[in-house]
Amino acid sequence: MQDMTVLVTGGTRGVGRAISLRFARAGAAVIANYVRNQKAADDLLELGQQERLKLQVCRADVSIESGIKRLLESIAEHTPRLSALVHCAATGIHRPLEQLTLRHFDWTYALNVRAFFALVTGLLPRFDPGSTIVAISSEGAVRAVTQYTLAGSSKGALESLVRHFAAELAAKGIRVNSLAPGTVLTDAWKALPNSEQRLEEDAAKTPLGRLVTLEEVALAAQFLCSEASSGVVGQTLIVDGGARIMA
Repeated sequence: MQDMTVLVTGGTRGVGRAISLRFARAGAAVIANYVRNQKAADDLLELGQQERLKLQVCRADVSIESGIKRLLESIAEHTPRLSALVHCAATGIHRPLEQLTLRHFDWTYALNVRAFFALVTGLLPRFDPGSTIVAISSEGAVRAVTQYTLAGSSKGALESLVRHFAAELAAKGIRVNSLAPGTVLTDAWKALPNSEQRLEEDAAKTPLGRLVTLEEVALAAQFLCSEASSGVVGQTLIVDGGARIMA
């Protein structure tokens, strides 16, 4: 991944952090976007400096227009060209349907779907032929998950955007795909009900008998942004330890 410049939204925590580090350690210049957790951003930056990685952080709320504008302006000023975009930034309101509101809907879709659309369209002039775009999806895009209505449905919309973008951008030499991890242990699980029980159940139902790791997800993202996946266009790569093949 030498000579690549990669933007990772939500790139300082969880799956995004793992992807930022994997790409940077492989030689790419990485811009890890974040919005709230300053400590996580500082810790990642410090680690990057210790390992002498080409890694920087950029604070911008991509769920709102001003944040998108700020991020696009920063990239235009410091990074003339981009090799890849990995959209990891995501949110969700985990409540029963009767407790969900339109405000919750707008909040979730603004980051999970609208931001991806805004970033891809805004960054198109920065992508050269051979560039790649990856959106991080989830099992909720195709299956109903308890109290995951808004996050899951937004991931379904995200995967649909990926297919439409892929069909149009392939002629420009830009490949677009999505990556759907299975259950991965991150801080996001703290917001879900009965998280410990669900984690144990998810691990038990995989053929591997364990959860997939952040590193395994990051390696899959690296594959989708490499020449090794040059024939993969508009697809969703599932990395779940085989959970979805089980009844």
